[in-house]
Amino acid sequence: MNVNMNPNSELIQSAVNVPNLAQVPEALISQARQFQSAMMMYTCAIREVKTKLEVLNDELSIRHQRNPIEVIKSRVKKPTSIVEKLIRRNLPVSVESMCTNLDDIAGIRVICSFVDDIYTVANMLVSQDDVTVIAIKDYIKHPKPNGYRSYHLIIEVPVYFSEEKRNIRVEVQIRTIAMDFWASLDHQLKYKKDVDNAEEIGEQLRQCAEVIAETDQRMLSIRKDIEAKTVKKE
Repeated sequence: MNVNMNPNSELIQSAVNVPNLAQVPEALISQARQFQSAMMMYTCAIREVKTKLEVLNDELSIRHQRNPIEVIKSRVKKPTSIVEKLIRRNLPVSVESMCTNLDDIAGIRVICSFVDDIYTVANMLVSQDDVTVIAIKDYIKHPKPNGYRSYHLIIEVPVYFSEEKRNIRVEVQIRTIAMDFWASLDHQLKYKKDVDNAEEIGEQLRQCAEVIAETDQRMLSIRKDIEAKTVKKE
């Protein structure tokens, strides 16, 4: 009889990824250590929120026999973008100013399958007692003039370090696969230079956004119809 006596045989080993040191922009070089420390904290805040979302997705996958979340993406804002945004808003370029005035340094994008999944995930996330809601912008019910749709949350979560607890803000954007497809292409096209018929193209994109929104609603309706018929059979 072959018996594995290794007490760790059922454990899964994984490497701990240490955040890379953030490149310090020239404008903040005098505060290099503080800047890198702040960026590390934002990276850790992203981990906290991603874990919450992954746990919710696991639970909902068991409850509904499907995963409401398709993809979770994250990023910490680039140092140059941080400085540019502070300057654009006529704010002091400092670590303190950055942490006080910018809510989107830590960003998470959640891609869901259906529109109702967006609200389910958002409501479950903000109902947790250690999550503080700072702001909500519902661009699904109230799209931007160009057709952009997404659900935006600014939340604050506690992150525990060796000597302190810090409440750190994270921007969470939740959208469907179709909304993300449109937003990605719109973002790419905005960087095209010397477009003669920019207004016409903008209108075409807005119309595409309407078609995509209609498709999202039809797909949701089809899913609900399938679920209703499945329940009746059971």
